[in-house]
Amino acid sequence: MTSILDSFFAVSATTEGVTVRVSPNFLQEQSAPAQGRWFWSYHIRIENGGDEPVQLMTRHWRITDGRGTINHVDGDGVVGEQPLLKPGESHDYVSGCPLPTPSGTMEGQYRFIREDGTTFLAEIPRFTLVAPAIAR
Repeated sequence: MTSILDSFFAVSATTEGVTVRVSPNFLQEQSAPAQGRWFWSYHIRIENGGDEPVQLMTRHWRITDGRGTINHVDGDGVVGEQPLLKPGESHDYVSGCPLPTPSGTMEGQYRFIREDGTTFLAEIPRFTLVAPAIAR
């Protein structure tokens, strides 16, 4: 069964009760194709559908440009936060990604910790970054 959220978010994945939804958006005004720079924002919604609180501790991104070059980005939390999600809660944030090509993909994992100290990796589903064709 599809939800209303499925119409807003391009892709989603659920791992151990945590659903990660993604909606990318090309930002023409921040891109400079003549200088080899294309820029996207992406809206992430993380939902705790499980029965215990979980806290997002770290992120790992695998960013692949249109030439196949892969960059790995690791860090604590998301946009300076390590949100604690109680059952039924969600956390939304928006971030951005520049690429040297007009297309690419992003995917990765968030590491969560439970109250008992155990951790798990929640999948960030692969999503495509594709700049629209611009007529000249």
